[in-house]
This record gives sequence, C-alpha cells and structure tokens, in this order.
Amino acid sequence: MVGTPPELERGTGVPAHAQIERWLLASIAAGELVPGDRLPGERELAGRLGVSRMTLRQALASLERDGVLLRVPGRSGGAFVAEPGPGPRVDCDLTGLAGFTEQMRRAHLRAEARILRAATVPAPAAAAVALGVAPGSPVHEVARVRSAGRSPVALERSYFPDLPGLLDQDLTGSLYALLAARYDLEPRTAVEHLDPVIAQPAEAAELGIEPGAPLMLIERTAYAAGGTPVEYALDLFRPDRVRISVRSGVTEPA
Repeated sequence: MVGTPPELERGTGVPAHAQIERWLLASIAAGELVPGDRLPGERELAGRLGVSRMTLRQALASLERDGVLLRVPGRSGGAFVAEPGPGPRVDCDLTGLAGFTEQMRRAHLRAEARILRAATVPAPAAAAVALGVAPGSPVHEVARVRSAGRSPVALERSYFPDLPGLLDQDLTGSLYALLAARYDLEPRTAVEHLDPVIAQPAEAAELGIEPGAPLMLIERTAYAAGGTPVEYALDLFRPDRVRISVRSGVTEPA
C-alpha cells in the first residue's frame, strides 16, 4: 500500500507532477509498493496530495511511459505497479561532478556496486598521463558494475594514485566520498569525453545485454582542489537505462 503522501514543495521550480513521480519511484525502490499493487483511485490520491486530477494524471502518464506503472481502464481497473523490466531511464547530469551514488539518490533509486576487480597494478599509459605518474608506476584499479534498482546500468573502471590503504576500504559506496573523508582529496573538477561504442562480449555479460549493443563511454579525469589529479576513469553506460545531460549557460562578457 502506498505510504503517506509527501508535502509537496511550492516555489522550488520542481513541478508538482515531477515531485509525485519521485515519491512513487521512491516508494517502489523502498519496497512500499511492489509489482501488482494498485494505487488508490485518482480522486482519492489527488485529494491526499492536494493537487488536481490533471496534475496527478500527468505524473501517472509519465510513469506509464517509463514502464513503471500499468494503467487499466474500466470499473475494476486503475493504476498498477508494473512488473520490473529494464526500468525507466535515469538522468545523469555531468554538470556538477556528482558521483553515481549521488545521481541515484537524486533519482530516488538505490545505488549498488558489485566489485569486479580491486588491485594495485602498473599504470596503463593513459592512466599514467592523466594521474601525472610514470607509466608502469603502481596505481589502484577498481572495476565495478553499478546498478540502479537492482538493474545493471554501468560498468566503471577507475584508476587512483597509490593512496595508502585505499583497497582496504569499503569500495561498494561512493568512492568520491571516500577520497574526501579519508584522504582530503574531494574531486572538485573533471574533464570528460563522451564516445559511443559497442559492447564487447565480457562487458555485455556484466551488463546483461547482447554483445554489439550500443554503450556510451565516458572517459574522465577528476581533480581535487589545486588541480591534483585523483582519478582516471573509463565508464560504460547503457543508453537504454541512462540519459546523460550537461547544463550550459551564457556568461556575460567582462
């Protein structure tokens, strides 16, 4: 059964229908709503939320398009939580350098990580250049499959400087938070390059897709304050699950 509706925030720039979508997605991610559950009727739910039925229908229609809800017409119909499929696409905004864990939190999805490799290795040429070390110098390599709502969405491979004790830490959460808390090396800026690629067999197996399926490669070098390089990463995202966005603006001439 759907939980207590939130108090919708007014004047924040986030439309009411988007807040309703986030609430319902969070309820599903938390297990408060499970596949097959029927939402309250539109009149009742709109009243509990304090919105018009038109606003509520806008939210329900969006979730239906994303495959989260199934709406059945008729007296015995209604809006039902759909069986889990690939799931809706998640918006990942590269503008603010938020890590995957934070991006999933904003989308009200649970971020999970499965460690494929965590080892100290000789720095590959590209990683050495990015991190400012000699080729073959020891660096830490961490490869993880990242999931949102239990569905794999990305394959991350990151290289870090030879920081003492890094591989002894919990590597299933936010690595950026770990860099900040333990080493005072919070990533502040990054240079990122995007390229469309196709999935190789090993990558496809980890991401649950067919070999040759399209992927989006993001090559990133992240820097702490003062321009110290702290990460070189090669991230592969499933474009059917993740939509990459970058915000831009016009600066006034000096």
